[in-house]
Amino acid sequence: MSEKNHNTEPILDSETISAQVSEILNSKDTLKKWYKYLQLGRSLDLRAASYLKKGMGWSYHAPYQGHDGIQLALGLTFRAGKDFLFPYYRDMLTCLAAGLTPEEILLNGLSRDTDVAGGGRHMSNHFAKPEIRIQNGSSLTGNHSLHAVGVARAIKKYNGDEIAFYSGGESACSEGYFYEAVSGASREMLPVIFVIQNNRYGISVPVKDQSANPIVAENFSGFLNLRIIYCDGTDVFDSWRAMQEATKHVLDGNGAVIVHADCVRIGAHSNSDNHQLYRSPEELEKAKERDPLPRFRNHLIENKLLTEDELKAIEDENEAELAEAAPKAEAAPLPSPDSVMDFVLPEYKPVEGEVHELTEPEGDPSLYTDEVIKFLQAINFTQIEEFERNENTFLWGQDVASKEKGGVFNAEKGMLKKFGNERVFNAPIAEDFIVGTANGFCRYRDDIWVLVEGAEFADYIWPAMEQVVELSHEYWRTKGQFVPNMLIRVASGGYINGGLYHSQNVEGSFTTFPGLRVLVPAFADDMQGLIRSAMRTKGATVILEPKFLYNHPWAKTKRLKKDVLIPFGKARYRRYGSDLSIITYGTTVHHAMRAADRLESEQGISVEVLDLRSLIPLDKEAIFETVRKTSKVLVVHEDKRTGGFGGEIAALIAENCFESLDAPVIRLGSLDTPVGFSKILENAILLNDQKVYDEALKLASY
Repeated sequence: MSEKNHNTEPILDSETISAQVSEILNSKDTLKKWYKYLQLGRSLDLRAASYLKKGMGWSYHAPYQGHDGIQLALGLTFRAGKDFLFPYYRDMLTCLAAGLTPEEILLNGLSRDTDVAGGGRHMSNHFAKPEIRIQNGSSLTGNHSLHAVGVARAIKKYNGDEIAFYSGGESACSEGYFYEAVSGASREMLPVIFVIQNNRYGISVPVKDQSANPIVAENFSGFLNLRIIYCDGTDVFDSWRAMQEATKHVLDGNGAVIVHADCVRIGAHSNSDNHQLYRSPEELEKAKERDPLPRFRNHLIENKLLTEDELKAIEDENEAELAEAAPKAEAAPLPSPDSVMDFVLPEYKPVEGEVHELTEPEGDPSLYTDEVIKFLQAINFTQIEEFERNENTFLWGQDVASKEKGGVFNAEKGMLKKFGNERVFNAPIAEDFIVGTANGFCRYRDDIWVLVEGAEFADYIWPAMEQVVELSHEYWRTKGQFVPNMLIRVASGGYINGGLYHSQNVEGSFTTFPGLRVLVPAFADDMQGLIRSAMRTKGATVILEPKFLYNHPWAKTKRLKKDVLIPFGKARYRRYGSDLSIITYGTTVHHAMRAADRLESEQGISVEVLDLRSLIPLDKEAIFETVRKTSKVLVVHEDKRTGGFGGEIAALIAENCFESLDAPVIRLGSLDTPVGFSKILENAILLNDQKVYDEALKLASY
């Protein structure tokens, strides 16, 4: 189909537009309102560049000129405080029309502490107002599409009449997660509208280098249950028509819509881009000819819809509004450097239950039943308890809801039958989609907790890592206005003869993201208490489950009584000793304990074993206490030695306990190789009791 067939030419003939648009043409109040937003937005866009030149802020500015029609229509279609709007960095006019004031736009651009998006914590030109459901989006182009799909899923689950709006450029459509978002929205028939603002350039990369189809929405024409609506994004009337068609389609229960808006980029991509290096003067001049603002203004005058005096009055009113807003924004306080640690992790405040630290080798017997359970049973039983306790809990992942299967390891056994497919359901093999939609789902109401199996095995989590990074700084980036209540469970580690994609440890990566809790329990009772904490406390938690322990007798314990919680950031002594400390977590806790027993019985060496349980937050005081007690420390973990979390522990000890040490801090990890499939190779690569014994004996003799 030619571009002309997709409304790339101006459509201002009243015979070709909808009856609703015809009504607008006869409504002076509406036309004045539209012109007010268009002209006010343009003035703000130009001021952004001037602030940059003056060195006052807006160090990142992506002008929206040439997108005016679709941005006005999108912003006015959004129902503030009801719908969910996920804008992108070029959506200044969208957000102005959706409910941000000029002062709030300026506060964001100037990175002031009172910026309603997040107090200057995010890049300028990333407009948001969570209070009215304009979401604080990422700079990762297009990844908010998954968040829009996630909240749309929640809307449908709760039978709501809200709409999720995604807005982005055509280049973001090249991302795999955008395809996952559209695929999921069409398959589930979700109330989400994807607005694609196609200006034909991704910075300097032309659309022909992005897509075989210059009209990128056509790439999605084969998706079932997906309607695609085309419009001229420079034409306010045609854009309004398209948005009204899209909202009606969604509100009628017909599923997702893509609105493809043909736009033009009049300016450069951003202030750091010189578009004259790749665009000809002729092309730039032709782009200016499609400038929506003067075209709309001329249309109003030529068709005697508004007079020159009426338009001038609107412009004067806008200038007065900006003249009042700008000094206020400029005088607003800058963020305090003392605030940087605020909102990294939510405070540990479980919604209910009794918190017991359980830091001793033998837990308080009054907190346990007489039933002995396996590590895997602890996961299954506790998940069921949490779903019974809070009806606003949901679970999805791969293979978790296939009749009686209940996950590849049976951790979800019986949950589908007990709680139904509305709360427990399968996800496609798309890890980005699993984690990203969970982030979005949490936004619908603050008493929702989402539990996901992030991947079948930890080795497959990497496609989701961009979403893991995203959710890790949601709380900080929004200055505490939003935090995803999520628990990501991942089966981790080796010793199962699993080979390269079933034996990996990933804590060395996860612990580098501020804002995530990272837990690695080694016993059934710890698993119970920590899951309960994760499902009753605000924030995102990752539990890395040593799958070797799922059914191993080493990890068995008595079952914790209901509502007993174990807090994050508290290590547990597994064994007391005086000659040497082993600090460890996960499967190697058991290797350390067995090696310690041998060292005492065979060599008379008293070894203390400290099980960290929680890596982030980390119990530094317990680490320092055991080091100062024994003066010799061996840090042991299953992960590779290079880049493993043990390096962080060793550095902390060196910095804080140097004078207490009688020997170097020794790290013991698996070999710096991939984990081989052959059992012979796996045994050579991974740690075992003997390797821990030998290293500890050598250290004790130092």
